[in-house]
Amino acid sequence: MLLTHRLFLPYAACFLGTLALLTVLCFHFPEQLTSQELRAVYTADFARATLLVGLIATFVLGTAAVLRDQSRPVALTGLAAATAAVLLGGTSVEVGDFEQTPYSLGLDWFVLSLFFSALVFIPLEQYLAHRQTPVLRNGWRTDVTYFFLSHVFVQFILLAVTASTSTVAARVALPAVSDVVGAMPGWAQFLLAVLVADLAQATLHRAYHRISTLWRFHAVHHSSRDLDWLAGSRIHFVETVLTRSIVLLPLLVLGFSTAAVNAYVVLVGLQAVVAHANIGVRFGWLEYLIVLPRYHHWHHARHVDYWDRNYAIHLPLVDMLMGSFKLPRDGSWPEEYGVLKLETVPNGIVAQHLMPFSSRTTYDDYVA
Repeated sequence: MLLTHRLFLPYAACFLGTLALLTVLCFHFPEQLTSQELRAVYTADFARATLLVGLIATFVLGTAAVLRDQSRPVALTGLAAATAAVLLGGTSVEVGDFEQTPYSLGLDWFVLSLFFSALVFIPLEQYLAHRQTPVLRNGWRTDVTYFFLSHVFVQFILLAVTASTSTVAARVALPAVSDVVGAMPGWAQFLLAVLVADLAQATLHRAYHRISTLWRFHAVHHSSRDLDWLAGSRIHFVETVLTRSIVLLPLLVLGFSTAAVNAYVVLVGLQAVVAHANIGVRFGWLEYLIVLPRYHHWHHARHVDYWDRNYAIHLPLVDMLMGSFKLPRDGSWPEEYGVLKLETVPNGIVAQHLMPFSSRTTYDDYVA
């Protein structure tokens, strides 16, 4: 594994210890720190069991790292976080009834998503990688920060998206079309929703590449020099709200059911991670039916021939219809990722969020 043995123990301990502490804080402040939508998906017992596993693993891995003198400061940080979690009540914190609040952070969503995503994709990317890249590759801190903010502020993102789409959808409602769509069985609605949403997403995606003002926002996403399950989180906040609004709008206007829309939301979240993952498995004819890692990796290629290709996130058919489909038949992968002019995108999440509003076109500290 490219996360070497000497790094695995301390960093795993630090990772799990930090998540354990955040979980205990969620137990203490559920109204302020947990997402109302997500609370309906899991139980307190499930969260306690997961926390217990994390605490035990932290103390075992952290102690082993200290005894073996492997990155002691990192290991001790994890042990300190786990100890603080225990002192704050650990798995014994009682969560009684609490009032619903209009606004809350999604810290629980961040903890669960990061834990299970890392549990699934890190081993997959180590053993099925098409390109040998360290787990703690360059830029990982920036991408973890993007991952953190997109999950913690999920409710505020949803509020912004809802506000930007509900009024427009009400004004341009198409009752006749909504009746037809509403009469379709759930599975048919879902499949049609995927096609409609991908057409909307791909059209906007092409605009991101061809309109210079929009490209300044989208360049942040393309600035990742290594692609893996975490790299897809690097998205400017403005692009996040705009893309989700544009994709959701036709689904609301055309009258898709809540169940179909929710199923699509689950799919887009999963496929966005998979499409960026460093998984080098050849899927044969499926690569022409569903967007899989190699297909989307070519969209991120630092190659002028692919700068304007492969906009779809679900169905290659959409790119075929738009004339933007391009995939090497020899099974090859890109040699390099990132924007064509590296010096145009600075390092760090703060600088990258300010970049579209700045008159600067090059930076000294850039993604390289």
